[in-house]
Amino acid sequence: MIDQKNKPHDMRLHSRKLLDMTGVKNVESFDSEEFLLQTELGHLSIRGQNLHIKNLSLEEGILSIEGLIHSFAYLNPGNQAKPKSLLGKLFK
Repeated sequence: MIDQKNKPHDMRLHSRKLLDMTGVKNVESFDSEEFLLQTELGHLSIRGQNLHIKNLSLEEGILSIEGLIHSFAYLNPGNQAKPKSLLGKLFK
């Protein structure tokens, strides 16, 4: 059995229209303009237009997002904070 903590976190962006990721622990929230994810390396915000999930397997830690990707940013790189504290920081 593979230990969740040892999964690599990688991203591959194809022409800003398809984002393939590994090391995804949880999808905290999403809509057509923003995804908020918990990854092996911290919380990640992905912004764009017409975003939707193409493929998701939390057991394997993989996620594919289609749409026009504008940006992605780690909100707390390397810090494994709980989602509640992250949301508290976002809505201050």
